Amino acid sequence: MANDASAPGGEFLDQSEIDKLLAQEVAQQPKPLFIRADGDRGDGTGANRVETYDFRNPVFLSEVELRRLRLLHEDFIRYLSARLSLFLRMEFNVKMSRLTTQTYLKFTEALPSPTHLCLFKADPLVGVGILDVNPRLALTIVDRLLGGRGHSVKAERYLTEIEIGLLEDIIHILLEEWCRQWKSEQDLHPAIVGHENNGRFLQTSPPDAIVLALELEVNFGDCAEQIQIGVPYYTIEPIVKKMQVRRQRDTTFGTVEKKATWQKSYDHICVPVRAQWQAFEVSLREVTSLRVGDVIEMPADLFQRTQVLLNGAPKFIGAVGLEGDRVAIQLTAKMPPQEEEPTYAHSHGRKGA
Repeated sequence: MANDASAPGGEFLDQSEIDKLLAQEVAQQPKPLFIRADGDRGDGTGANRVETYDFRNPVFLSEVELRRLRLLHEDFIRYLSARLSLFLRMEFNVKMSRLTTQTYLKFTEALPSPTHLCLFKADPLVGVGILDVNPRLALTIVDRLLGGRGHSVKAERYLTEIEIGLLEDIIHILLEEWCRQWKSEQDLHPAIVGHENNGRFLQTSPPDAIVLALELEVNFGDCAEQIQIGVPYYTIEPIVKKMQVRRQRDTTFGTVEKKATWQKSYDHICVPVRAQWQAFEVSLREVTSLRVGDVIEMPADLFQRTQVLLNGAPKFIGAVGLEGDRVAIQLTAKMPPQEEEPTYAHSHGRKGA
C-alpha cells in the first residue's frame, strides 16, 4: 500500500508545497543554545563559531608548541643515532614516526605484548616515564653486544635477566640523550627504576593523565622495529613553561625600545644653533617698497616666543634677554617633534618714519 501526501481536503500536494512545509517545520524548531566564555547565552549565529571538543582526549599543547618539541626531538634522534652507531660499531638508524599527546590508558593499551618496558625517572622532575623496546630489536642488540653480526632475531619472547642487564647499557645511552635535549632549560639526570614485560597492569600514572608519546622507527642491520617513549605531561610541564617564557622573552626583547645613552665619541661633534622669530608675513610688493628709515612693528611678546633651531630643526622655545654685555636665550619649553611652526596674523604692517 503506497503512502500519498495529501492535504486535509483530499487534494494532493506537489513537491514545491512539500518543501515549503518542511522549511516551515525546520524554522519553527528551537535553535541550539550555547553559553559563551563570559557567561552570556547565544544561539550560535553571527560571528561566533562553535567547534566540537573531545574531553576524553584533551590537548594541552598547541600546534606551535608541538612543532617546537618535534624540532627538539629531531636533534635528540640525530645525536642518539650517531652515539649508538659508535657504541655498537654498526649503523643504527633512528627516525621519528610520531609525536603526539594521548591519555595514559590509551598509551598503555596500545603497547604490544610481548614487549620489554623500562620505567625511568628524570631527576629532579616528578613522575615515571615508560620506554618500550620491541623484543626482536632488543634481542638483536643483545646479540651484537655479545659479538654477533647483528642479524635480526626472529624469536618473540620475553627477555631474560641477563639480556635485560646487557640491554641496560643501551637504555642508559638513550635516556642520557633524551635528558640532554632539555639542558638549555634544566639539567636532568636519568635513572632506571624498574623493568616490565606487559603494559596492561602498569599504574605509574592515572588513567586519564596526558602522555607525550614519541614513536621511533629503528633500522639496525636487517631488523626494523619500533621504540616508544611515553612521558606524562605533568613531568615535562615545568620545562615546557620555561621554554614558553624564554621564547616569549626573546620575541619581546627586540620590540623594546632602547633608551638613548651618551657616547664619548659625541663630545666633539659641532651642531649649528640658531635663534629666530616669525613675526608676521608680508607680500613681495611690501618688501620691495621698504626704504631706509622705515619702521617695522613687532609683536610685544615676540621675545618670549623665540625659536631655537638645532641643525636647522626647531627644538625649543625660549625668551631673549641680556646677560652682561651678551644676548642670551633662556629655554622655556620643548617643541614636540611634529609641531608645526606657528603662524601669525597679518595685522602688522610698516609705518613711515
